Amino acid sequence: MKSDLDALMQDKSLDAILVIGNAEHNPPMYYLTGGGHVSGATLIKKRGEEAVLFHQDMERGEAAKSGLKCISYSTYPYADLLKQAKNDPALAAAIRYQRIFTDMGLKRGRVGLYGFSDVGSALAVIDHIRRLIPDLELVGETRDDSVFMKAMETKDEAEVARVRKMGKVTTQVVGRVAEYLTGREVREDEILLKEDGTPLTIADVKAKINLWLAELGAENPEGTIFAIGRDAGLPHSTGSPEDLLRLGQTIVFDIFPCEAGGGFFYDFTRTWCLGYAAPEAQKLYDEVKAVFDKVMENIELDAPFKNLNRLVCEEFERQGHKSPLNTQAPIEGYVHSLGHGLGLNVHERPWSGLTATDDNILKPGVVVTAEPGLYYPEKGMGVRIEDSVWIRPDGRAEILAEYPYDLVLEMKKWKK
Repeated sequence: MKSDLDALMQDKSLDAILVIGNAEHNPPMYYLTGGGHVSGATLIKKRGEEAVLFHQDMERGEAAKSGLKCISYSTYPYADLLKQAKNDPALAAAIRYQRIFTDMGLKRGRVGLYGFSDVGSALAVIDHIRRLIPDLELVGETRDDSVFMKAMETKDEAEVARVRKMGKVTTQVVGRVAEYLTGREVREDEILLKEDGTPLTIADVKAKINLWLAELGAENPEGTIFAIGRDAGLPHSTGSPEDLLRLGQTIVFDIFPCEAGGGFFYDFTRTWCLGYAAPEAQKLYDEVKAVFDKVMENIELDAPFKNLNRLVCEEFERQGHKSPLNTQAPIEGYVHSLGHGLGLNVHERPWSGLTATDDNILKPGVVVTAEPGLYYPEKGMGVRIEDSVWIRPDGRAEILAEYPYDLVLEMKKWKK
């Protein structure tokens, strides 16, 4: 949680943190500002002190909504900076950082660097900063182990409420998709048709998804997986836009939208067959659902998340499928880990991979996904089931948005 930041900074021997970039779709900046239309900002938080936000003057109103102390870049006139830098924009930016650091009382020490920026531009500026302020050490961290990822790992109830609200939006859109698909006319060759009588494609369905998300105040910055047939057997295939929707084939529908402006995400998957399922697909689905249910029954408070992933591997191998437990990089069977943390990033701590460290635990306050799946692209099928789960303060696991688990969706205008 945010209240952990100072302790995490202490653990990493950081005297301050520097966050750069936009407030939207930039999790570290969003985390401390609450988002808003603030572009190209600079945020500095000294350990034990409140953060200060530096911003463009024309965005002062948006910056003020953060509730932080705000200082306009106009305090450091760019024309003067550029003149001093002899028209070198990177050096001008570095000189502004030098003045900001001085005003913040940061002439030496360790400063963690976070946020989103063009890597080439950032490197050019950082090189100048290191030359201008040799006693100030700018420290990079791996994303997955940064102070922000560790702080974000646990959510307070207000943050969980926002994830839950996104879950309701997500399942509402999923319900609309199911209603839309099952209401289509079906051609003799079992192809679904649009209102104008032409074949329905993956691209058509995704257009509907994006429209309905926007109507409900959500965004889809990471895209949507809506894959049928062979593509359903490739876990991160988003689906070929030109593929036609047809009866009987497995459809993996993995949707992970966020609040408008880059806020909290939800992550959710169902597998469908329209009209009917082939026996082999039904068997595959039943095996995944049995493992999903076993996961939900065995969530153990304060246990490493990878323990559940190991359980999934063992269960699938017992059913005769390959898994990462005993197969190096399998390309069929169970080919990924069980899940991941969820919040301002669609993928964050805690991690469930078999090589994850033991501090990736299911402690109160974490929100994680549980998403076992089986994949057989050469058989033209794949199955995944996913819900997002909150580990409550009382230790119970709560699915944040309930939705039916039906594999077969009955078509309203077709009979087998």
